[in-house]
Amino acid sequence: MPPRKAPKRARTETDDEESQPSSLKKSKSTIISHQPENPQPTNKVLPVHISFPPRTPDTLRIATWNICGWAASHKKGFKYYVEAEDADILVLTETKVNEQPVDPALDARYPYTYWSISSKKSYSGTAILSKHKPLSVTKTLPNHPNPDLVKGRIITLEFEGYYLIGTYVVNAGVELKTLEDKKEWNQHFENYIRDLDKVKPVIWTGDLNVAPTAIDLANAKRNWNKTPGYTEAETSSFKNILDPPEDVDAGKFVDVWRQLHPKDQHYTYFSYRFNCRLKGLGWRLDMFVLSERIAERVKMCEIRSEIYGASDHCPVVVEVEGLAQS
Repeated sequence: MPPRKAPKRARTETDDEESQPSSLKKSKSTIISHQPENPQPTNKVLPVHISFPPRTPDTLRIATWNICGWAASHKKGFKYYVEAEDADILVLTETKVNEQPVDPALDARYPYTYWSISSKKSYSGTAILSKHKPLSVTKTLPNHPNPDLVKGRIITLEFEGYYLIGTYVVNAGVELKTLEDKKEWNQHFENYIRDLDKVKPVIWTGDLNVAPTAIDLANAKRNWNKTPGYTEAETSSFKNILDPPEDVDAGKFVDVWRQLHPKDQHYTYFSYRFNCRLKGLGWRLDMFVLSERIAERVKMCEIRSEIYGASDHCPVVVEVEGLAQS
């Protein structure tokens, strides 16, 4: 979500480009095997022991994680989460790489890897790592007039039974200076996801860079129409994807974590600034949005709340039935 001059991003509680310590510090806490109740955990480094419940049989497990920089996250425990989760497909955002990384262990786990790298050095970046071979791979947003803005922000994999879109959505910027860029992105993306949905179901995930409603961020009233990610333009666009206007020929989509956790105020992002993690000042920016007709196949969708410290974001994971062999 970086504005034009990272890392000096004035996002109050939503600054994604903070500098990070170079060494991995481990706490003595252990990850429990269920989603915690409010409040969320307050650990600031990755736990020593990471374990999750076994996946539901006959499901596809997909995880998404804004890693806030490939190099930095690796120094702080990236691989421990990846090994513990063992997702079928892993969507990474804000990779900040300048070329495709060489990682033999990761390549062995995920033989099909796709990277969208920004033309701007050490900026943005999206990757999808998969155990399953897709039918096709696309790294563009059709009809968007600015390829440089799109590059590094979107990858679409087509599988037999569905499309998977991974995005690191454009940020509205310091003092909303790039909100017009965000509006342009949203306009073309709305058309794109609807067109795909008419062909086969869609799973859209990544850092979507929007807090859809007031319970998806701390201090909602103070941030409304002032802070990138929580403006009328951004929330309305997201709402229009979930529930299109009557005059738009399009199917509906479901924010599946919110559907399963209708009242929880859990967040996926806590700024390194201002002790936000300890104070619970966060935003829910990373999510899974599914075509309505396959949303009922979701057997689990959780924020991995304890997985904080390798990045200022927590991963989100979903299990979907009936797609495992795609």
